[in-house]
Amino acid sequence: MPTISTNDLKNGMTLEIDGALFGVVDFQHVKPGKGGAFVRTTLKNARTGAVVEKTFRADEKVERAMIDKKEMQFLYRDGEDYVFMDAETYDQLPMPTSVLGSAVDYLVEGSAPVMLMYGTEVVGVDLPAAVELTVSETEPGVQGDRVSGARKPATLETGLVVQVPLFIESGERVKVDTRSGEYLSKA
Repeated sequence: MPTISTNDLKNGMTLEIDGALFGVVDFQHVKPGKGGAFVRTTLKNARTGAVVEKTFRADEKVERAMIDKKEMQFLYRDGEDYVFMDAETYDQLPMPTSVLGSAVDYLVEGSAPVMLMYGTEVVGVDLPAAVELTVSETEPGVQGDRVSGARKPATLETGLVVQVPLFIESGERVKVDTRSGEYLSKA
C-alpha cells in the first residue's frame, strides 16, 4: 500500500488508519510559534459514516487506500438486499442497505451507479448530481391555490418524499438533487 506524507493530503483522499478506511473531509496545516508544525484533519469513516478529528505531525507518513470505481447496474431488490450486476463480468452482487446508505432513495431498476471498491469490498456509491424519478403519489393541486413558491409533499417511486410545486401531478417525472434530496425541476 502506498504511503504519503500528511503534507500532501487533499480533500476526498481515502486513507487506511488502524485497519479502517477514512475519507479526508477537511485538513488544515498549522505552524504554531513554538513547537513543530502539524496537520489537523476531519476524517469520515467510509464504512460507518462516523466523522472524527485527528491530528498528525507534519510530514508524518500515512497509508493511502486505493479506491477503484466500477460501474454496476442495479437489477432488483431482494428483501433487504439490493442486487447489482458488474457490467464487465456479468457477476451479480447483493448489497445490504447499510452499505448503500442514502443512495437507496435514488436507485431505480436499470440505473447504473458507480460503486467505490476497496479490493472486493464496496465502501460507497457515487451517484450523479441529479436523477429523474417518477412521482407515485401526491395530492392534486387545488384550482386557484397558486401561491408563488407554494410546495406540497410528493412520494417518488423509490419511497423518497420531496417537496414539489403545486402543479406537479402523480405519474410525472421530476429531477431531484442527490446531494440535498430537493426537487430541481420537471423532467
